[in-house]
Amino acid sequence: MNIIQYKKAVEKLNLYAYHYYVLDDAITTDDAYDKLYHRVLDFEEKNSNKILSNSPTQRVGDSVSDGFIKAQHLSRMWSLEDVFDNEGLHAWLKKTYKLDEQISFYCEPKFDGASLNLIYKDGELSQGITRGDGEIGELITQNVKTIRSIPLTIEYKECIEIRGEVVIFKKEFEKINQARVKNDETVFANPRNAAAGSLRQLDSSITASRNLIFLPYGVGENLLEHKLLSQKMEYIYSLGFRKPPQSAICKDINDIQKIYDVMNKERDNYPMMLDGMVVKVNEIASQIDMGYTVKNPRFSVAYKFPAVEKITTVKEIILQVGRTGAVTPVAIVEPTNIDGVVVERATLHNFDEIDRKDIRINDKVIILRSGDVIPKIIKVLTYERNGSEAKYERPKACPICKSELLDEGVLLKCQNLKCEARVINSIIYFASKPCLNIDGLGNKIVEALFNSGLVKSVVDLFDLTLDKLLKLEGFKEKKSQNLLNSLEDAKGSEYWRFINSLGIEHVGEVASKTLSENFGSNFIDVTKEEIIACDGLGEEMAESILEFVRVNKETILKLQYILKPLEPNKKEEAKENPFKDKTAVLTGTMSESREAIKELLESLGAKVSGSVSKKTDFLVYGEDAGSKYDKAVSLGIECLTESQMREKIE
Repeated sequence: MNIIQYKKAVEKLNLYAYHYYVLDDAITTDDAYDKLYHRVLDFEEKNSNKILSNSPTQRVGDSVSDGFIKAQHLSRMWSLEDVFDNEGLHAWLKKTYKLDEQISFYCEPKFDGASLNLIYKDGELSQGITRGDGEIGELITQNVKTIRSIPLTIEYKECIEIRGEVVIFKKEFEKINQARVKNDETVFANPRNAAAGSLRQLDSSITASRNLIFLPYGVGENLLEHKLLSQKMEYIYSLGFRKPPQSAICKDINDIQKIYDVMNKERDNYPMMLDGMVVKVNEIASQIDMGYTVKNPRFSVAYKFPAVEKITTVKEIILQVGRTGAVTPVAIVEPTNIDGVVVERATLHNFDEIDRKDIRINDKVIILRSGDVIPKIIKVLTYERNGSEAKYERPKACPICKSELLDEGVLLKCQNLKCEARVINSIIYFASKPCLNIDGLGNKIVEALFNSGLVKSVVDLFDLTLDKLLKLEGFKEKKSQNLLNSLEDAKGSEYWRFINSLGIEHVGEVASKTLSENFGSNFIDVTKEEIIACDGLGEEMAESILEFVRVNKETILKLQYILKPLEPNKKEEAKENPFKDKTAVLTGTMSESREAIKELLESLGAKVSGSVSKKTDFLVYGEDAGSKYDKAVSLGIECLTESQMREKIE
């Protein structure tokens, strides 16, 4: 690195720091920042007369926001020296042993959150101060008091500073981001940013809503007389503070490395984010003797985990089709090594995610790898754009079968029953109990038929013969004949079952009956207006039906010819009764099957729905009625026992 490169690196580090500490908007990864920081540090160690006054190495900590009153820590909050591998740990231990050989070490997780200093006086929480520049921070006591893991009073009556990290658990982080998406707000890049942003809210009610967790890691000003740090921390936990999920007392580098390896391996199983392990000399007298450098304590070090966040480039966006026909976008990225694994793909979840994050081909992005799951893009580095980036166009055709896709905004779906990607699932649904109820056509049988090449679409089921089946492994004569008999029995079924078996998106049993009763086999020729005119069929359902018929009309006609489903009889108008033109829901165990009671109510002109809503008129319940009953009561819906229902009918 020359002087020009050094100046540019300092400028870049300060830009990163401003976005991270002041704006709570990280624009790079810890790994990228650390590498650049250590290049700057290396240059300064060799060129001490050329160090810039604004170099990040010349100060410890963050800048203070003008939005809060400033407050002084009773004793300085130090930052830790970082090491990244066993070699770095060995070098730190070598320096430490020179100061004192008769020491042990206290190791605990390095939580990835926002540092906080709590000051207690006379046993009461007096002040909560952010780390700031290490000497002066932001006074956020009202926000701190909303954090339930921080005691408002403690038994210790002397003045004491308790330091720790404020974190957001991963599950809570997902909930917060989901809520922000619904409110059209920018999502947090990671739990660390969410914790920092939540802690520094001017409105303390927002802080209270975020379920922050405080995890103490040390003390500042104090009069405690413990000889070991491990003993002192146990006392702190006894005052009502949360313990870390893991800690250990280590004798030497082998012990330290063992516990580090355990924490690194289990990092994804912790409820909060970790970015390393903190190693501290356990003997407090030795800590005092060792003292501090200009920037760091000599008795402590942060042993960082390998990075799980990296910067890479989006090279392409490809499409995957699931068994249900759902089309999912996947980003192909520049191969990137994350924690020993070369990552070449990142999930994009859905097409709204691409639009919301404005992900473009050739964009530089931050990807996060967690455990064995496919990595995801957490941030687009828009400031890195140079004009070569290209917007992604939403596909209109299935990448597998090239048929038209159903576009529902968030979800794109292939409706083609012959599409290789979805044929297995469509056959399983076709044969299920609420559809054609084809006995002997379970998941494994369908997969075997598909993998053998005998069945590539639903229609192919009816071309099966005994000779063809007997050639397959595991298909004996009785089993094969039973399957053929079940396929024959499926013919002549009720027309609504035929419609339901097609697996049209949003069309279930109730909608299938409505289509069957209103149109019968003519449902393939109806208009959007005619569908919407039917009770219970909305615009979204109409679009799905029309799209499905456009793609599958030939298949529907073939199946109709083979199965010859029974056209519905025009029902006589039900006589006036309390259930006519009403919507009912059934729940619980009754004297006869719910199917029989359902048919009874439908014969009276009632519509039987599977879920309770404001449109429900009656809930009929038996023994062990569950959540449907509770919801009906909360909505003020009339609830009837089976006997009360029959009394009404009579």
